[in-house]
Amino acid sequence: ALLIDLEPRVVNKLTHQGPYRNLFNPENAFIAEDGGGAGNNWASGFRQGELHHEKVLDMIDRESDNSDSLEGFTMCHSIAGGTGSGMGSYLLEALNDHFPKKLVQTYSVFPNWSQNQSDVVVQPYNSVLTLKRLTLNADAVVVLDNTALNRIAVDRLKIENPTVDQLNSLVATIMAASTTTLRYPGYMNNDLIGLLASLIPTPRCHFLMTGYTPLTLADYYQNPVTVGSSPTHLQPVPVTHSASVRKTTVLDVMRRLCQPDNIMVSANTRKPSSCYISILNIIQGNDVEPTQIHKALQRMRERQTIKFIPWGPASIQVALARKSPFLASTNKVSGFMLANHTSMAELFDRLLSQYDRIRRRNAFLDNYRREPMFQDNLDEFDSARETVQCLVDEYRACERKDYVDYGGEIAEE
Repeated sequence: ALLIDLEPRVVNKLTHQGPYRNLFNPENAFIAEDGGGAGNNWASGFRQGELHHEKVLDMIDRESDNSDSLEGFTMCHSIAGGTGSGMGSYLLEALNDHFPKKLVQTYSVFPNWSQNQSDVVVQPYNSVLTLKRLTLNADAVVVLDNTALNRIAVDRLKIENPTVDQLNSLVATIMAASTTTLRYPGYMNNDLIGLLASLIPTPRCHFLMTGYTPLTLADYYQNPVTVGSSPTHLQPVPVTHSASVRKTTVLDVMRRLCQPDNIMVSANTRKPSSCYISILNIIQGNDVEPTQIHKALQRMRERQTIKFIPWGPASIQVALARKSPFLASTNKVSGFMLANHTSMAELFDRLLSQYDRIRRRNAFLDNYRREPMFQDNLDEFDSARETVQCLVDEYRACERKDYVDYGGEIAEE
């Protein structure tokens, strides 16, 4: 793992104080020398990415040279701030140039969309500029939507004011579940390309939504208890929040995965016109029989509860995975869903409408104009908006029977 940031606070918390500080190699932590961050400005993050290009790529080269069989890269970042969006965009472009044949998968945190909860006033600008790079330079993007994560924490786990640590715990659950078949290899989906190939039919439609059930959240940071006289020895008391789920048969888990309540993207998957392009369910359990999965799939097919694209096969892929022996679990079976769904267009549409609202007035652009990329003109904004609009149009076209001819129509126009 490489930890890269333009200001020291978060990386220092991980490498100096956190319970996992000994896991990270100090040589693989990069913090910009001035430590001033990017000030929630995409252009500043991108410029600083160029500035520190050599140092960061040296670290990546060193780690990739030590790999036996490098398959690709996984990047975790936010798209609304300055560093995750700007420097993240630069890194995506650099990885594509430097390792053209390697896969790049990202876990991208999308911002809170409600006006009273958004942290950064320029997040629509940063998000659109980053989305252009995610569309053109990433092979797969797992969308982690803060709006949906907050909703799940409040409605399902009954936490009134979720902390960042609690939301990160949900993200960690998703990341761990999505890489289970890679870390505990079985006979299927044991490499990244095998995992993604069946989910992404065309290069642009590679934004994936996730679902997980049953949700539990052991919060080890809520009630620390001091042991002895020294305040440094803290005995954490686990407080487990869990969604009220009783039955966890394979059928129940698979049915629940497609319910909007468990999907971690704030898009309406039940809209009449929207449909699934592909679904991969990873069922975790040590006593799960393949026959149970076949029965569950048969029942779901009979009831026709899930609507698929009209131009491709309507199939749910299922991978079986063992549960980790190191973690105690209250449920015998848990399920994780990675899906490609046309309602993703809704998420990008919402972002574009917020972008248009402030771009129409040319609001908050002074800080961008100070950076080299935007000194002469603002063409990059228009180019990014056009790329995102094309992405929305392509996802909408996926809902039609004639989608197979979609690329040809555009070429003719």
